[in-house]
Amino acid sequence: MHDSLGRSSFPLYAQVLVAVLCGATLGVLFGEESYLTGLRNEQLGQLGLWVVWVLKTLAVPLIFVAILDSLIRTSLPLGQGVKLLAICLVNVTVAMIIGLTIMNLWQPGKSWQGHVEDLLQVVPGTNLQPIGTASEHPLEDLLAYIPRTIADPFGNNNIIGVVLLALGLGLALRWARTKSGQAGGVLDQVAWAIQCLYGWLVTVLWWVILAVPFAVFGVVANVVGRSGIEVFSVLWIFLAAMLLGLAVHALLYYPVVAWWVGKKPPTVYIGQGADAIVTALSCNSSLATVPITLRCLERMRVSSQSARLAACVGTNLNNDGITLYEAMAALFLAHALGYDLPMSKQIVIVVASIIAGAGVAGIPEAGMIVLPLVLSAAGLPEHVILAAIPLIMTVDWIIARARSGVNVMSDMLVGILLDVGKSTSLAKSQPEVGN
Repeated sequence: MHDSLGRSSFPLYAQVLVAVLCGATLGVLFGEESYLTGLRNEQLGQLGLWVVWVLKTLAVPLIFVAILDSLIRTSLPLGQGVKLLAICLVNVTVAMIIGLTIMNLWQPGKSWQGHVEDLLQVVPGTNLQPIGTASEHPLEDLLAYIPRTIADPFGNNNIIGVVLLALGLGLALRWARTKSGQAGGVLDQVAWAIQCLYGWLVTVLWWVILAVPFAVFGVVANVVGRSGIEVFSVLWIFLAAMLLGLAVHALLYYPVVAWWVGKKPPTVYIGQGADAIVTALSCNSSLATVPITLRCLERMRVSSQSARLAACVGTNLNNDGITLYEAMAALFLAHALGYDLPMSKQIVIVVASIIAGAGVAGIPEAGMIVLPLVLSAAGLPEHVILAAIPLIMTVDWIIARARSGVNVMSDMLVGILLDVGKSTSLAKSQPEVGN
């Protein structure tokens, strides 16, 4: 909850909207002229970029520790774990197919071509550089992200390498703790230290997030001051593309699978799950919605075991909303820069989005944190990432709520599918309960 981290009662999206309004006003009024004893909008833009840079730097160790903490503490039987992983893998694969199809057929990012230079003006002295050429086989591109040394992925912000290291170390620590069987031993102290470090990093992250509105304010003032208020006229298509992908996945794929495989028609899946969906849209957190999700699954006559596994354990994996958004945003910006990415490079983006989404469960503003790393995995120039993200943040508060709603719908679908094949005598003997 917000209070545990000392968050303001004034929501972040409202702060960002105020920052956009104030920054745009400052840009229109003063343009590139100096004011207040020599201060320029360009200088505000530079300060704003520092916030994004710190956010990106903090994301790498945060994801690493989050995965370690999750692997060490989560208890999951092998049979149920395999079934859960299989369901989540199918769901996220469909999400990626939907996202890639929309972005490759529609290519909405091309509407930004000619406007990217406006973003690059935020970082003086930069210009467009081509993305490195892809290999002939997708596997070669993926193998390039395997770290050569332990420190390599941290220094290069290699999200795929970071997750691979975290998975290997986390599984090794989990196996060693299980084999030792000694309570209060050294390994338990290591697990406790990792848990404390994770909590500390999340707290520091929120302190940085509190500065995000100031970053948006500075970058917007700089961009509007240089290019005029018309720079916002192209943001609507980014918003529309992201919401389209999320809507197709959540409102078509989920209900069809819940009905066809889980035998829960839309009146049950969406009707009785509406409380959880609306709560996620309102509070922008699938994790905070877990109690409501469990209650909705109980109404659907999903067993408590499957419901807890999907909503409590599976929430670390059911991040279709985040993974779909990250991949679509990366392709959008690539097209905006005029890059026609080969399928091998798009697969790298997909893999980076999937593993990043699995590593940020429970992290505040997860989509915002991971996006710079996924864009780096896509090969986008660093200066373009730093310049584009603050502008994307001006509409991200809308997309973030849609992502949370999709993640909660994913939790409910996984719970329904986990129950398939189990004894359903209770469900058959009793009528469905409405809202």
